[in-house]
Amino acid sequence: MRFPPVFITCFLLLVCIVPILSAFDIPDSPDGYVTDRAGILGSDAGSRLETVLREFDLRTSAQVAVAAFPSLDGGNIEDVSMRIAEKWKPGRKDKDNGVLLVIFKNDRQVRIEVGYGLEGVLTDALAGQIIRDEIIPKFRQGDYAGGISDGVQAIMSAVRGEYQAKASNQDERDPATVFIALFFILLLPYLLFGIGKRGRRGSGGRYGGFPSGRYHGGRGFGRGGFGGFGGGSFGGGGASGKW
Repeated sequence: MRFPPVFITCFLLLVCIVPILSAFDIPDSPDGYVTDRAGILGSDAGSRLETVLREFDLRTSAQVAVAAFPSLDGGNIEDVSMRIAEKWKPGRKDKDNGVLLVIFKNDRQVRIEVGYGLEGVLTDALAGQIIRDEIIPKFRQGDYAGGISDGVQAIMSAVRGEYQAKASNQDERDPATVFIALFFILLLPYLLFGIGKRGRRGSGGRYGGFPSGRYHGGRGFGRGGFGGFGGGSFGGGGASGKW
């Protein structure tokens, strides 16, 4: 069955237009380190977390932003997280030492977005382990405040170079896993030889659709003393997880 050209043209236009119509402008940079638009943090927990992150900023100059939204509405968490990080810009401009921890409650998804300057200490693998070991267990119990608190503590420890990742028992007793890892480590330089830099990591386009505009308003916990985020840059480093 052959479709007429006009039908194909209309279909392609529809495919291109729908994501644009459903795109949502990322909220402006908040007045604090913690933004809860999903209602998963109580006022006490949110205020304590705000204080912890402010003190961490003052001691280290690294800025950690925490944001919670109800839903992705079908969007891609890597794209949405990247867009938030690019607009809010946590971290110092000259150090790119920002981190974004973002949660989408209804989708049961979480991501840690890591600034360029911290990718050496908060690697993709380590960010993934923090999500799996520190955040998701509490989230599965319905303890969102506890999961966020444990995740933030682990992130801060990693930035200071103090976080000790838990050993994977499965890897230790599975020789095939070790063999595969060594195989790729030995071949990776040859596979990458002559290949240019691909740009940001992660799936999907850099400017993918954000949830529909139902998140205006919401709760922030800034009480003064927050001078705004410092202009940090991000390149897609980090990790995502589901619970």
